[in-house]
Amino acid sequence: MTYCVGMVLDRGLVLMSDTRTNSGVDNVSVFRKMYHWQVPGERIIAVMAAGNLATTQAVISQLEERAKIPEERHNSLLEAPTMFQVASEIGKLLRATVGERQDANGQRGQGRFTASIIVAGQIKGMEPRLFLIYPEGNFIEAGFDTPFFQIGETKYGRPIILRGYDRAMSMEDAVKLLMVSFDSTLKANLSVGLPLDLMVIERDTLAVSHERRIGHQDPYFQEISSSWGNALKNAFHSLPDYSFFHNSSGLGASASETDVIPAKTASEPDA
Repeated sequence: MTYCVGMVLDRGLVLMSDTRTNSGVDNVSVFRKMYHWQVPGERIIAVMAAGNLATTQAVISQLEERAKIPEERHNSLLEAPTMFQVASEIGKLLRATVGERQDANGQRGQGRFTASIIVAGQIKGMEPRLFLIYPEGNFIEAGFDTPFFQIGETKYGRPIILRGYDRAMSMEDAVKLLMVSFDSTLKANLSVGLPLDLMVIERDTLAVSHERRIGHQDPYFQEISSSWGNALKNAFHSLPDYSFFHNSSGLGASASETDVIPAKTASEPDA
């Protein structure tokens, strides 16, 4: 499994992914899940993939080939006029790849070769955009109501982002928020693991503004993990104490003073 997050801010785009793949607890590997292509001064396109490894690698390999084709051939990825059309092309490629692998494996292949992809980027003169592409090839775009996308093991890190996200936050704070989200996911799920890949694309730079791999010995990530754990403990202990001998108003109440709902008799109808 995996965990990837793409986030839209007023200042640009922030992406983070883990690198763990596994087919059992005794077969764990590291594979990159974040890739990007750019035409300096004209466009920057980044993708993150989650799902069946053979499927995602096939899609990425074909996108890599398109980015390296000779100049005399048409490159639909780097020549598409809008990010919407970039997402559409990648969606078609994903749908075709999933279909080919499922058909080649017959009934046994149904539902086994699926994948999801996050596409992010900006083309000169246009807004930074973020898309989530489903295995069927259709996709949705991030907006004010849904300003970030997650794929893979999303449930553990999602509450962190929901509480901490602010579209006007700095890129640095966004990175910190994602690190907390990933730390919570790492603690809860063994199928997500270090190292993590981080990419920041600032608005109108049309290039990668900041990129790094976060490993097991990364001092900042270790500090984030430790500090977040301590902050949660302190927040928990600062909450009002619960008592079996006090009601919610803080006043003492014995068992005889609490409200008791009488049992329904056989003659009473259901509500």
